[in-house]
Amino acid sequence: MRAAVVERYGGPEVVRMGEVDEPVATEPDLVVRVEAATVGATDSTNRLGRPAFARLDFGLTRPKHPVLGYDFAGVVERVGSAVRRFAPGDRVYGTLAPAPGSHAERVRIAEDGLVARIPDGLDAASAVSLLDGFFTAMPFLRDGGRVGPGQTVLVNGASGTVGSSAVQFAKHLGATVVGVCGTGHLDLVRALGADEVIDYTRDDFTEARDRYDVIFDAVGKRSFRECRPALTPDGIYLTTVPALSVLLRARHARSSSTGRRAGIMFTGLHGIAEKSADLALIGELAASGAIVPVIDRVVPFDEIVEAHRRVDGGHKAGNVVVAMAPVLREARATPGAAS
Repeated sequence: MRAAVVERYGGPEVVRMGEVDEPVATEPDLVVRVEAATVGATDSTNRLGRPAFARLDFGLTRPKHPVLGYDFAGVVERVGSAVRRFAPGDRVYGTLAPAPGSHAERVRIAEDGLVARIPDGLDAASAVSLLDGFFTAMPFLRDGGRVGPGQTVLVNGASGTVGSSAVQFAKHLGATVVGVCGTGHLDLVRALGADEVIDYTRDDFTEARDRYDVIFDAVGKRSFRECRPALTPDGIYLTTVPALSVLLRARHARSSSTGRRAGIMFTGLHGIAEKSADLALIGELAASGAIVPVIDRVVPFDEIVEAHRRVDGGHKAGNVVVAMAPVLREARATPGAAS
C-alpha cells in the first residue's frame, strides 16, 4: 500500500510517497481504509528530530517510525475473528498514539484501542479534525484548570488546533472565554464562541492585572513570568510546552492550593481508559453540535509535503487534513468547513 515515508530527519522535503506492507488483522484487530488523516505539530517534531531530546523517543540518528501521523478516519475494511463491536463498512475515527502510522492507505488498530464510530453528519475530514485538539485541550482545562462557570479563561493561540478546541471546550464548561490570535483569525475565534477576542499584533494580553482565572498558552509563546500579573490571585497558567521553569512551578503548585500557579498536563501519558472516555465525550459533543471541527485546508495525499510546509509555517487555523479519498474537497479555515 502507499504511505508517506520519512527515512531521515529534515524539512518537509524529506517526506516522500512510498510502498509499505499492508497491515494484517489478527484476532482482536480492525484494518481501516484511511480516508483522512491530519498533519500536526507533533509530526513536524518527529520529522525534524528537534528538539534534540525528542530523538530519545523518535530515533537517535534517523526516524524509528518512518510513517508519521497519529489520527485517522475511514472505513473498516477487515476485522479479526475476535472483534465484536465493529464490522466491515463501519465508518470510524481514532488515534494510533503513542505510535504513529496513519499517513498510509490502511491502518491496524485493536478493537479495544482508541477507535469509535464517526458521529452522524460528519465526513472523514471533519471527524479526524476533532481528535488532536480536543484530546489535548480537554485535560488541560478540565483537570489542570478545573474550569467552570464564573471563571474567565484566556486561550493564547486560539485559532490553532489546540487553541480552537480549547475555546470551544472552555465555553462548554461555562466559562467566559477570551481568545488571543492574529488579525486574520479574529472572526473565526468569535464564531467558535469566544466572548472577547484580542489581536496579539495590536494588544498585549499580559498587560491586564488580576483578570484571568486560567491562562492556557496553547502555543507555548508566553512565559509564566510574563503572564503572572494577568492572573487572579489564585489563577493558574497552563502551557503545552514543558519548560523546566514550568515543571518546577507545577511541582510546587501541587503542594499549595493558593497563589498564582503554573501547570502542565502530559496528555500523551494518560491511560487507555481516560482517553477512551475523552473520545466518547468528543463524539457526544460533536453529535450534539456543542463542538465543531476547524479545518485550515484539505490537501490530497500526493501533496502531503505541502501539508507539512503549511504546519511548519506556524499560521494555520485549526487542522491541516490529508485526504486519501478523492471525494474530500478542499476546505477553507472555518468551523466544520469540510462537513
